[in-house]
Amino acid sequence: MGGWLGPTLFPTRPIDLTHFQSVYSELLCGILLIVLHLIFRPAIFISWNSISVSQHLSMENLGNDFLDYLVDDYYDVDNFDEDSFFGDDETQRNSDAESLDDDFEEDFEMSKSRTDTSALEARNGKDIQGIPWERLHFTREKCRETRLKQYKNYENLSRPREDLEKECLQVEMGHAFYNFQFNTRLVKSTIVHFQLRNLLWATSKHDVYLMQNYSVLHWSSLLRRSKEVLNVAKPVVPTLKLPGLMSQPLSRVQISTMAVKENLIVAGGFQGELICKYLNHPEVAFCTKITANDNAITNAVDSYRDSTGGTRIMTANNDAKVRIYDAVTFSSLGCFPFDWSVNNTSVSPDGKLLAVLGDSPGCLITDANSGRAIGCLQGHLDYSFTSAWHPNGQILATGNQDTTCRLWDVRKMSESMAVLKGRMGAIRAVKFSSDGRFMAMAEPADFVHIFDTQSGYIEGQEIDMFGEIAGICFSPDAESLFVGVSDRTYGSLLEFNRRRDNRYLDSMI
Repeated sequence: MGGWLGPTLFPTRPIDLTHFQSVYSELLCGILLIVLHLIFRPAIFISWNSISVSQHLSMENLGNDFLDYLVDDYYDVDNFDEDSFFGDDETQRNSDAESLDDDFEEDFEMSKSRTDTSALEARNGKDIQGIPWERLHFTREKCRETRLKQYKNYENLSRPREDLEKECLQVEMGHAFYNFQFNTRLVKSTIVHFQLRNLLWATSKHDVYLMQNYSVLHWSSLLRRSKEVLNVAKPVVPTLKLPGLMSQPLSRVQISTMAVKENLIVAGGFQGELICKYLNHPEVAFCTKITANDNAITNAVDSYRDSTGGTRIMTANNDAKVRIYDAVTFSSLGCFPFDWSVNNTSVSPDGKLLAVLGDSPGCLITDANSGRAIGCLQGHLDYSFTSAWHPNGQILATGNQDTTCRLWDVRKMSESMAVLKGRMGAIRAVKFSSDGRFMAMAEPADFVHIFDTQSGYIEGQEIDMFGEIAGICFSPDAESLFVGVSDRTYGSLLEFNRRRDNRYLDSMI
């Protein structure tokens, strides 16, 4: 790492017959070290079997037996690509147009043309991820068929699931609610924990935030440029000074989850860290370790408005506690204990109800202000890791490792109103569009499903790709849907635009 490639290939001393053998050995050694450096350079934490899509396209690696040894992988800090943080090439993680010189601008455009895919190119037959199927020894269809056969879904609880299919809605797929617009491989998400996929947020249809290695990056879909807005590889020092504020410096934080809303970034870390930063300020406002528990990973964070209109921050941790902070002073407002590790929380639009999901098949509905349990939603067969409220505040969607998403009417908690199933894996992310018209859910890899809520969730669109999914997010105006793909070679950010009848507006990009 750090750009060191071993001994020089060309020694400065004269080469004669007496030195030939030693020089030849040095030459071979240098070449070998270069090859090893290229092969074993740091990889993104989670890709198929911890290797890239390109390696999986060899057909014999299309399963996902990486789950057997994944626990060791996601604890390994060294798997991050530190070259982009400690090397000399700052442009690798900050391509802000203001700091680009003419030479880099030219390189950037050349790189973009090689790796990015536009809507026009996709219509002309190019793969949306840029995978060169025409140069491979098998078709995309054969690759998908093999992948579906060999993929193994991760389970915490082994329960009979024979009757699960009977509960699921029969969805009419093939609809096109969102059209492919653009794919860039200039930014690519990093996943720290294979069960946590809430690492992508959009604050507008032109502004997307994602986690890449030790950085939170901002991607402008308008300018097609990235800029680093938070670097947690180096020491993170809080700048807000208030009496009694329990803040502390942090360093080398592995971001496990994040939320970006309005002007605030909230990030959770693998060792129980919490980091809060305003987008319009260069420095971090508040950061701390919220728990000293050895099993302290921050599984979920969110910012929301409570029933009084105040902005709050909520964290969910493996120590079985939910914590609430004021989003202005960052003072602690409450801590709710539960009987199991909390993997995800979501607050209803009116700020009154809190959905709590974790290492239990049930989902608790509690009072958002007190944490008092109101009801329990029963039906899932495994642990849950994601949830989302419909904007009307009456419908809650929960995603589970039993490969389903259940929809609940919280006015009738005795049973779910509908069950939606994925193609091959757990439901790791669920989001509603701001107008409530669509719901998107993502599997761990390869598939994102979009449902028309007005049809009763029986009309759907399936986005079929290859690679681990780091997160999905609608833009606040519901005009765009973004998908973060984590993979060493084909990691990227996919952009889809809402389909309208005004086809003359389709740009030739």
